[in-house]
Amino acid sequence: AINEMDWGTKYLSVRINGLDTPWWYRDVVDLLEQGGERLNQIMIPKVGCAEDVYAVDALVTAIERATGRKTPISFEVIIESAAGIAHVEAIAASSPRLQAMSLGAADFAASMGMQTTGIGGTQANYYMLHEGAKYWSDPWHWAQTAIVAACRTHGILPVDGPFGDFSDDEGFRAQARRSATLGMVGKWAIHPKQVALSNEIFTPSDEAVAEAREILAAMDAAKVRGEGATVYKGRLVDIASIKQAEVIVRQSEMIAR
Repeated sequence: AINEMDWGTKYLSVRINGLDTPWWYRDVVDLLEQGGERLNQIMIPKVGCAEDVYAVDALVTAIERATGRKTPISFEVIIESAAGIAHVEAIAASSPRLQAMSLGAADFAASMGMQTTGIGGTQANYYMLHEGAKYWSDPWHWAQTAIVAACRTHGILPVDGPFGDFSDDEGFRAQARRSATLGMVGKWAIHPKQVALSNEIFTPSDEAVAEAREILAAMDAAKVRGEGATVYKGRLVDIASIKQAEVIVRQSEMIAR
């Protein structure tokens, strides 16, 4: 199928079977021997430790050498277990092939023993009760934060996992906004319409980009005056604000390419 379709300039990633199955090695062999240079990436599910990545890396390296492949295959790993999140930093540092990491919410929830059948999003029983009012929380937040921190430490991209209720556009948007705010760069789409929703949320708005550029300009002016901080729209901005604004501008420029 890889060589029978025109993928254009798309970055092509294929998910192999889990490393807890007897089929994953054959997936890797067939993909690299038959997919040719058009295959860009292998997605490795159910990664629980750095050694899982080493195993796939060693096999891929051998096949690349045997076939004379010109461009190295990259990896995206999926954290789907208690072991995976416990070893997330070691996994993030496990291979120079590693480009991205994502959270597989359903298998992760099962591994953690969570009482839910939901895939991402708000869970009905995960709330605080105060004076009769329910205040919802996010059961995925801590795992997402751990993934973002590990990824940013080791220079790879953190990606949010699936949102199972594809009939709930606003629920998808809400989770995507939380993920983007945490530092994730994108989100899985399990239904075609979720692609547009994800692009909508993870692309910085024109207003956000304009504000970021204004903050950078305000700090440039402050530097000329010999000041390390200034006031923008009634709030303090300083050196840290430059770094924050640069993130938004850089994301906008990358997406525009």
